[in-house]
Amino acid sequence: MTEDIRHDWTIDEISEIYHTPVLELVYRAATMHRKYQDTGEVQVCTLLSIKTGGCPEDCAYCSQSVHNHSGVKVESLMKTEEVLEKARRAKSAGSTRFCMGAAWREVRDNRDFDRVLEMIHGVNDMGLEVCCTLGMLTESQAKKLQEAGLYAYNHNLDTSPEYYGEIIHTRTYEDRLQTLENVRKAGVTVCCGGIIGLGETHEDRISMLHVLCNLPEHPESVPINGLVAIAGTPLENNAPFDVWDMVRMIATARILMPKTMVRLSAGRREMSMAEQALCFMAGANSIFTGEKLLTTPNPSLEEDQEMFDLLGLKPRESFKEEKHGTYI
Repeated sequence: MTEDIRHDWTIDEISEIYHTPVLELVYRAATMHRKYQDTGEVQVCTLLSIKTGGCPEDCAYCSQSVHNHSGVKVESLMKTEEVLEKARRAKSAGSTRFCMGAAWREVRDNRDFDRVLEMIHGVNDMGLEVCCTLGMLTESQAKKLQEAGLYAYNHNLDTSPEYYGEIIHTRTYEDRLQTLENVRKAGVTVCCGGIIGLGETHEDRISMLHVLCNLPEHPESVPINGLVAIAGTPLENNAPFDVWDMVRMIATARILMPKTMVRLSAGRREMSMAEQALCFMAGANSIFTGEKLLTTPNPSLEEDQEMFDLLGLKPRESFKEEKHGTYI
Protein backbone atom coordinates (compact mmCIF):
# COMPACT_ATOMS: atom_id res chain seq x y z
CA MET A 1 0.00 0.00 0.00
CA THR A 2 3.01 2.28 0.23
CA GLU A 3 2.52 3.32 -3.40
CA ASP A 4 -0.39 5.52 -2.22
CA ILE A 5 1.81 7.50 0.17
CA ARG A 6 3.44 10.15 -1.94
CA HIS A 7 5.24 13.43 -1.33
CA ASP A 8 5.72 14.42 -4.96
CA TRP A 9 2.22 15.39 -6.05
CA THR A 10 2.02 18.00 -8.80
CA ILE A 11 -0.48 20.85 -8.97
CA ASP A 12 -1.93 19.33 -12.15
CA GLU A 13 -2.44 15.94 -10.48
CA ILE A 14 -4.15 17.50 -7.47
CA SER A 15 -6.30 19.70 -9.72
CA GLU A 16 -7.44 16.66 -11.69
CA ILE A 17 -8.48 14.91 -8.46
CA TYR A 18 -10.18 18.00 -7.01
CA HIS A 19 -12.21 18.62 -10.18
CA THR A 20 -13.34 15.00 -10.59
CA PRO A 21 -17.16 14.77 -10.80
CA VAL A 22 -18.23 14.85 -7.19
CA LEU A 23 -19.87 11.40 -6.91
CA GLU A 24 -16.87 9.74 -8.55
CA LEU A 25 -14.55 11.76 -6.31
CA VAL A 26 -16.38 10.65 -3.16
CA TYR A 27 -16.29 7.02 -4.33
CA ARG A 28 -12.56 7.22 -5.00
CA ALA A 29 -11.90 8.87 -1.62
CA ALA A 30 -14.11 6.36 0.21
CA THR A 31 -12.20 3.51 -1.41
CA MET A 32 -8.89 4.97 -0.21
CA HIS A 33 -10.37 5.61 3.21
CA ARG A 34 -11.48 2.00 3.55
CA LYS A 35 -8.02 0.81 2.49
CA TYR A 36 -6.21 2.65 5.29
CA GLN A 37 -8.74 3.43 8.02
CA ASP A 38 -11.62 1.96 9.99
CA THR A 39 -14.48 3.76 8.27
CA GLY A 40 -16.79 3.25 11.27
CA GLU A 41 -14.51 5.26 13.56
CA VAL A 42 -14.42 9.02 14.07
CA GLN A 43 -12.06 10.67 16.51
CA VAL A 44 -13.94 12.91 18.91
CA CYS A 45 -11.94 15.96 20.00
CA THR A 46 -12.65 18.84 22.34
CA LEU A 47 -11.15 22.30 21.81
CA LEU A 48 -10.88 24.71 24.73
CA SER A 49 -9.74 28.34 24.62
CA ILE A 50 -7.42 28.56 27.63
CA LYS A 51 -6.47 32.18 26.89
CA THR A 52 -9.02 34.22 24.94
CA GLY A 53 -8.69 37.50 23.03
CA GLY A 54 -6.02 40.14 22.72
CA CYS A 55 -4.02 38.43 19.98
CA PRO A 56 -1.67 40.85 18.14
CA GLU A 57 -2.02 38.97 14.85
CA ASP A 58 -4.34 40.50 12.22
CA CYS A 59 -5.95 37.34 10.79
CA ALA A 60 -8.97 38.65 8.86
CA TYR A 61 -11.27 35.83 9.98
CA CYS A 62 -10.49 35.85 13.71
CA SER A 63 -12.66 37.18 16.51
CA GLN A 64 -9.69 37.25 18.91
CA SER A 65 -7.47 39.70 17.01
CA VAL A 66 -6.91 43.13 18.56
CA HIS A 67 -7.15 44.50 15.02
CA ASN A 68 -10.78 43.38 14.69
CA HIS A 69 -13.89 44.56 16.52
CA SER A 70 -15.83 41.42 17.29
CA GLY A 71 -16.58 42.24 20.91
CA VAL A 72 -14.63 39.27 22.30
CA LYS A 73 -13.32 40.18 25.75
CA VAL A 74 -9.67 39.69 26.61
CA GLU A 75 -9.24 37.05 29.29
CA SER A 76 -6.16 35.88 31.15
CA LEU A 77 -4.85 32.32 31.05
CA MET A 78 -7.23 29.90 32.74
CA LYS A 79 -6.27 28.26 36.01
CA THR A 80 -4.75 24.81 35.69
CA GLU A 81 -7.37 23.01 37.76
CA GLU A 82 -10.18 24.64 35.80
CA VAL A 83 -8.65 23.35 32.55
CA LEU A 84 -8.19 19.87 34.00
CA GLU A 85 -11.82 19.79 35.08
CA LYS A 86 -12.85 20.69 31.52
CA ALA A 87 -10.67 17.83 30.27
CA ARG A 88 -12.30 15.38 32.68
CA ARG A 89 -15.73 16.41 31.46
CA ALA A 90 -14.62 16.08 27.84
CA LYS A 91 -13.34 12.57 28.47
CA SER A 92 -16.53 11.51 30.23
CA ALA A 93 -18.49 12.87 27.24
CA GLY A 94 -16.51 10.65 24.87
CA SER A 95 -13.62 12.81 23.67
CA THR A 96 -10.28 11.08 23.16
CA ARG A 97 -8.26 14.18 22.21
CA PHE A 98 -8.22 17.41 24.21
CA CYS A 99 -6.97 20.53 22.44
CA MET A 100 -5.99 23.75 24.20
CA GLY A 101 -5.75 27.04 22.32
CA ALA A 102 -4.20 30.31 23.48
CA ALA A 103 -4.60 33.60 21.61
CA TRP A 104 -0.86 34.21 21.43
CA ARG A 105 1.27 35.25 18.47
CA GLU A 106 4.07 33.06 19.78
CA VAL A 107 5.11 31.03 22.80
CA ARG A 108 7.25 32.88 25.32
CA ASP A 109 9.36 31.30 28.02
CA ASN A 110 7.50 32.68 31.01
CA ARG A 111 5.18 31.64 33.83
CA ASP A 112 2.19 31.27 31.53
CA PHE A 113 4.10 28.78 29.40
CA ASP A 114 5.10 26.90 32.57
CA ARG A 115 1.41 26.69 33.49
CA VAL A 116 0.55 25.34 30.06
CA LEU A 117 3.18 22.63 30.58
CA GLU A 118 1.44 21.74 33.86
CA MET A 119 -1.89 21.52 32.04
CA ILE A 120 -0.38 19.20 29.43
CA HIS A 121 1.03 16.94 32.17
CA GLY A 122 -2.39 16.73 33.82
CA VAL A 123 -4.39 16.04 30.67
CA ASN A 124 -1.88 13.47 29.46
CA ASP A 125 -2.20 11.64 32.78
CA MET A 126 -5.91 11.20 32.04
CA GLY A 127 -5.09 9.08 28.98
CA LEU A 128 -6.20 11.72 26.49
CA GLU A 129 -4.22 12.78 23.45
CA VAL A 130 -3.14 16.34 24.23
CA CYS A 131 -3.00 18.95 21.49
CA CYS A 132 -2.09 22.63 21.75
CA THR A 133 -2.29 25.61 19.43
CA LEU A 134 -0.23 28.45 20.87
CA GLY A 135 1.15 30.26 17.84
CA MET A 136 4.75 30.18 16.70
CA LEU A 137 7.33 28.32 18.77
CA THR A 138 11.00 27.44 18.69
CA GLU A 139 12.44 23.95 18.56
CA SER A 140 13.45 24.12 22.23
CA GLN A 141 9.93 25.18 23.24
CA ALA A 142 8.48 22.37 21.16
CA LYS A 143 10.78 19.96 22.97
CA LYS A 144 9.52 21.21 26.35
CA LEU A 145 5.97 20.59 25.19
CA GLN A 146 6.90 17.08 24.06
CA GLU A 147 8.56 16.32 27.39
CA ALA A 148 5.42 17.49 29.20
CA GLY A 149 3.37 14.93 27.28
CA LEU A 150 2.11 16.89 24.27
CA TYR A 151 0.88 14.55 21.54
CA ALA A 152 0.01 17.00 18.76
CA TYR A 153 0.56 20.63 17.86
CA ASN A 154 -1.90 22.53 15.68
CA HIS A 155 -0.56 25.25 13.42
CA ASN A 156 -2.69 25.82 10.32
CA LEU A 157 -1.53 27.19 6.99
CA ASP A 158 -5.02 28.69 6.57
CA THR A 159 -4.81 29.10 2.79
CA SER A 160 -2.44 28.99 -0.18
CA PRO A 161 0.93 30.76 -0.25
CA GLU A 162 -0.47 32.92 -3.07
CA TYR A 163 -3.57 34.12 -1.18
CA TYR A 164 -2.08 34.23 2.30
CA GLY A 165 -1.12 37.92 2.10
CA GLU A 166 -4.78 38.84 1.58
CA ILE A 167 -5.70 37.33 4.96
CA ILE A 168 -2.71 37.85 7.28
CA HIS A 169 0.05 40.46 7.35
CA THR A 170 1.66 39.97 10.78
CA ARG A 171 3.21 36.54 10.14
CA THR A 172 4.65 35.03 6.96
CA TYR A 173 3.90 31.69 5.37
CA GLU A 174 7.52 30.77 5.97
CA ASP A 175 7.02 31.46 9.70
CA ARG A 176 4.25 28.87 9.74
CA LEU A 177 6.32 26.28 7.90
CA GLN A 178 9.23 26.87 10.29
CA THR A 179 6.99 26.20 13.29
CA LEU A 180 5.83 22.94 11.69
CA GLU A 181 9.47 21.96 11.20
CA ASN A 182 10.25 22.76 14.84
CA VAL A 183 7.33 20.59 15.96
CA ARG A 184 8.57 17.69 13.83
CA LYS A 185 12.11 17.97 15.18
CA ALA A 186 10.74 17.73 18.72
CA GLY A 187 8.93 14.47 17.97
CA VAL A 188 5.41 15.90 18.28
CA THR A 189 2.74 14.97 15.74
CA VAL A 190 1.50 17.71 13.41
CA CYS A 191 -2.06 19.00 13.05
CA CYS A 192 -2.20 21.39 10.10
CA GLY A 193 -4.94 22.39 7.68
CA GLY A 194 -6.83 25.40 6.46
CA ILE A 195 -10.06 27.30 5.92
CA ILE A 196 -12.42 27.52 2.96
CA GLY A 197 -14.67 30.52 2.42
CA LEU A 198 -12.02 33.22 2.89
CA GLY A 199 -12.56 34.52 -0.64
CA GLU A 200 -9.95 32.19 -2.10
CA THR A 201 -10.25 30.45 -5.48
CA HIS A 202 -10.36 26.73 -6.17
CA GLU A 203 -6.75 27.10 -7.33
CA ASP A 204 -5.82 28.47 -3.88
CA ARG A 205 -7.36 25.43 -2.20
CA ILE A 206 -5.47 23.12 -4.52
CA SER A 207 -2.25 25.02 -3.82
CA MET A 208 -2.71 24.69 -0.04
CA LEU A 209 -3.26 20.95 -0.37
CA HIS A 210 -0.17 20.81 -2.58
CA VAL A 211 1.92 22.27 0.26
CA LEU A 212 0.44 19.91 2.87
CA CYS A 213 0.76 16.66 0.93
CA ASN A 214 4.33 17.40 -0.15
CA LEU A 215 5.71 18.07 3.32
CA PRO A 216 8.49 15.58 4.23
CA GLU A 217 5.92 13.83 6.44
CA HIS A 218 2.18 14.20 5.97
CA PRO A 219 0.46 15.90 8.93
CA GLU A 220 -1.08 13.28 11.19
CA SER A 221 -4.18 15.49 11.31
CA VAL A 222 -5.54 17.88 8.66
CA PRO A 223 -8.48 20.03 9.79
CA ILE A 224 -10.66 21.42 7.00
CA ASN A 225 -12.52 24.43 8.38
CA GLY A 226 -15.42 26.32 6.85
CA LEU A 227 -15.34 30.04 7.56
CA VAL A 228 -17.70 31.15 10.31
CA ALA A 229 -18.19 34.80 9.34
CA ILE A 230 -17.99 36.88 12.52
CA ALA A 231 -19.33 40.40 12.88
CA GLY A 232 -16.56 42.93 13.37
CA THR A 233 -14.00 41.06 11.27
CA PRO A 234 -13.00 42.01 7.70
CA LEU A 235 -14.70 38.83 6.42
CA GLU A 236 -18.02 39.37 8.19
CA ASN A 237 -19.91 39.71 4.89
CA ASN A 238 -18.38 36.70 3.14
CA ALA A 239 -20.89 34.32 1.62
CA PRO A 240 -21.33 30.97 3.40
CA PHE A 241 -19.03 28.23 2.18
CA ASP A 242 -20.47 25.70 -0.25
CA VAL A 243 -20.98 22.25 1.27
CA TRP A 244 -19.92 20.60 -1.98
CA ASP A 245 -16.64 22.51 -1.78
CA MET A 246 -16.15 21.10 1.73
CA VAL A 247 -16.82 17.59 0.39
CA ARG A 248 -14.30 18.16 -2.44
CA MET A 249 -11.62 19.37 -0.01
CA ILE A 250 -12.09 16.44 2.35
CA ALA A 251 -12.16 13.87 -0.44
CA THR A 252 -9.07 15.31 -2.12
CA ALA A 253 -7.19 15.47 1.18
CA ARG A 254 -8.11 11.83 1.87
CA ILE A 255 -6.75 10.68 -1.49
CA LEU A 256 -3.54 12.71 -1.17
CA MET A 257 -2.86 11.76 2.47
CA PRO A 258 -4.43 8.33 3.07
CA LYS A 259 -3.10 7.76 6.61
CA THR A 260 -3.99 11.22 7.89
CA MET A 261 -6.89 12.03 10.20
CA VAL A 262 -8.97 14.43 8.09
CA ARG A 263 -10.96 16.60 10.46
CA LEU A 264 -14.35 18.13 9.67
CA SER A 265 -13.81 21.23 11.79
CA ALA A 266 -15.31 24.73 12.04
CA GLY A 267 -18.54 25.31 10.17
CA ARG A 268 -20.39 22.15 11.20
CA ARG A 269 -23.04 24.27 12.92
CA GLU A 270 -24.14 25.42 9.46
CA MET A 271 -24.27 21.88 8.04
CA SER A 272 -27.13 19.40 8.21
CA MET A 273 -26.62 15.87 9.45
CA ALA A 274 -26.92 14.59 5.87
CA GLU A 275 -24.24 17.03 4.69
CA GLN A 276 -21.91 15.93 7.46
CA ALA A 277 -22.59 12.30 6.54
CA LEU A 278 -21.38 13.08 3.00
CA CYS A 279 -18.16 14.42 4.48
CA PHE A 280 -17.65 11.22 6.48
CA MET A 281 -18.30 9.22 3.33
CA ALA A 282 -15.68 11.35 1.57
CA GLY A 283 -13.07 10.45 4.16
CA ALA A 284 -13.47 12.72 7.18
CA ASN A 285 -12.77 10.79 10.37
CA SER A 286 -12.40 13.39 13.09
CA ILE A 287 -14.57 16.15 14.55
CA PHE A 288 -14.56 18.69 17.35
CA THR A 289 -17.47 18.26 19.71
CA GLY A 290 -18.92 20.60 22.32
CA GLU A 291 -21.00 23.73 21.90
CA LYS A 292 -18.11 26.11 21.20
CA LEU A 293 -14.91 26.06 19.14
CA LEU A 294 -12.76 28.72 20.82
CA THR A 295 -15.32 31.52 20.27
CA THR A 296 -17.59 30.17 17.51
CA PRO A 297 -20.69 27.94 17.83
CA ASN A 298 -20.55 24.18 17.29
CA PRO A 299 -23.14 21.35 17.42
CA SER A 300 -24.05 20.13 20.89
CA LEU A 301 -22.94 16.81 22.36
CA GLU A 302 -26.51 15.56 22.09
CA GLU A 303 -26.70 16.39 18.38
CA ASP A 304 -23.40 14.64 17.71
CA GLN A 305 -24.45 11.57 19.67
CA GLU A 306 -27.67 11.41 17.67
CA MET A 307 -25.64 11.64 14.46
CA PHE A 308 -23.21 8.92 15.57
CA ASP A 309 -26.12 6.64 16.49
CA LEU A 310 -27.89 7.22 13.19
CA LEU A 311 -24.75 6.72 11.06
CA GLY A 312 -23.40 3.82 13.11
CA LEU A 313 -20.18 5.63 14.03
CA LYS A 314 -18.06 5.02 17.11
CA PRO A 315 -15.36 7.18 18.72
CA ARG A 316 -11.78 6.27 17.85
CA GLU A 317 -9.72 5.44 20.92
CA SER A 318 -6.76 7.54 22.09
CA PHE A 319 -3.22 6.70 20.91
CA LYS A 320 -4.54 4.03 18.59
CA GLU A 321 -1.34 3.79 16.55
CA GLU A 322 0.77 3.10 19.65
CA LYS A 323 -1.67 0.58 21.11
CA HIS A 324 -1.83 -1.44 17.93
CA GLY A 325 1.83 -1.11 16.99
CA THR A 326 1.11 0.47 13.65
CA TYR A 327 0.37 3.91 12.28
CA ILE A 328 -3.01 4.23 10.64
